[in-house]
Amino acid sequence: MADAGAGIAFRSIAALGRDYRRGALSPTAVVEACLQRIDRDDGQLNAIARSPGFGSDPVFAAPATRDAAMVAHLRAAGAVLIAKTNLLEFAYGAVNPRVGQTNNPWDTGRTAGGSSGGSAASVAAGLCYAAVGTDTGGSIRIPAAYCGAVGLKPTYGLVPLAGVSMLSWSLDHAGPIARSCADAAAFLGGLTGTSVDASPASLRGLRFGLIAALRDYDATTPGVRAGMDSACAVLRDAGAAVEEVEIEALSESAEALLHVLLPEASVILRRLLDSHADALAEQTRAQLELGFALPATAHVRAQQFRRFLGERFLDCLDRFDALLTPGVPWEAPAEDPAIDGAEGYGEMLCSAPTNLCGLPSLVLPCGRGEDGMPVSLQLIGPPDSDERLLQIGAALEPAFLLGPPPGYGSSLSAAEGLG
Repeated sequence: MADAGAGIAFRSIAALGRDYRRGALSPTAVVEACLQRIDRDDGQLNAIARSPGFGSDPVFAAPATRDAAMVAHLRAAGAVLIAKTNLLEFAYGAVNPRVGQTNNPWDTGRTAGGSSGGSAASVAAGLCYAAVGTDTGGSIRIPAAYCGAVGLKPTYGLVPLAGVSMLSWSLDHAGPIARSCADAAAFLGGLTGTSVDASPASLRGLRFGLIAALRDYDATTPGVRAGMDSACAVLRDAGAAVEEVEIEALSESAEALLHVLLPEASVILRRLLDSHADALAEQTRAQLELGFALPATAHVRAQQFRRFLGERFLDCLDRFDALLTPGVPWEAPAEDPAIDGAEGYGEMLCSAPTNLCGLPSLVLPCGRGEDGMPVSLQLIGPPDSDERLLQIGAALEPAFLLGPPPGYGSSLSAAEGLG
């Protein structure tokens, strides 16, 4: 496989900026390199939306006439937007039958995850430097974990959602997927129109709570457990304290999230069920119908559970700088599971709680597991600790540099890619 643009594909955003300022590289050359890599590599990934209609299909909605607020912020910050990426249908857990699955650059026989799989695969494969993801039940963090990328679900409301196609008013988040915490911070600053500093934090003296029930979940793979153990060892060696903690009723989070999501999504997307049901994936259609059939009492109980769970998390975070969990309990599977089945519940086990509570959550690699596939850890912080989580992640990530996936690499070392 020829290395189209590989010498710059895995540069960090900061390194690109330095090269621009000293005249060693131009934005035009970088964009051309990205487009060359898309042409070369996306045939096996299916990460990029190729048809002009995707994202604004007139069957479902009129084409957009203006940018979403966060896209306007990115343009104002000088970002060059080169592509739209594929995702699960309406970000709702089902493969779009007209698009197909996005494949994982670490093993194209496996899924990149969802719903923001196109974003995560594009970043991991060096097709772009950062990408937008949305997260209602883990849709930034799950694909970032599967693809060995960094993904931040920010504090609820931090990234503006004006102009974004909604799935759930109370659960939707948008945030960055990137190859490093510094790149994620730069992109988060662009999304919000602010400055975000991801200078590595000193880990000495910090306290971390390890949610042992999520690490020790029955379906957690040996590779994920080993990655979590390695991350805890790195933290302790750096002078941090790691203590196992319990948070009551975490196992109920995925079901509670669905009991919030299903009716909200059905109300938002009702026009599609009424007018274009036959054009929807069977799973999407079934979920929309289920949302209307769900008893109101189930929705009310789920909202009560959100308050209960949020109080438990805040109580725990009073004692710790951040909490630790796996990103996902296992490595990337062959296909995306249905969100309302046992595998779907398991996939959202670590991510659903912080969607319910609106807490910032950062996923970053912590090694490789089965067949060399990435495994990841999740850092959870109190409200508005997004920058702090990125600083902690920046201090931790040098211990777990994965480098590019096989076949997508450059002449740069992984460490140079962070520079």
